[in-house]
Amino acid sequence: MSTLYAKISTDWQENFLLYAASAIILCTCLGGITVLSIFQNGSGLLQMIQLFVVVVLCNAVLASILTVQKPEIVFKASIASLSICSLIATINFIL
Repeated sequence: MSTLYAKISTDWQENFLLYAASAIILCTCLGGITVLSIFQNGSGLLQMIQLFVVVVLCNAVLASILTVQKPEIVFKASIASLSICSLIATINFIL
């Protein structure tokens, strides 16, 4: 796994502009799908906490790209956002 991570991280740094644009599109689309899945289960306190997490993660990726952070920081923020949003969406679609 660490070799795959290193390989993707190196490629990310070499083609940062391509991956940054892709990260913006992916995080925005996945964030919207995750919000949809959250609100399909109601609008209670648990859903609002999940919504807060999704919004913070997606905005962290967008902010890290717009403030021209190091590619490594953007890469880690993108992985965190995509994995956690996917997990939350999956859990909400299953329940």
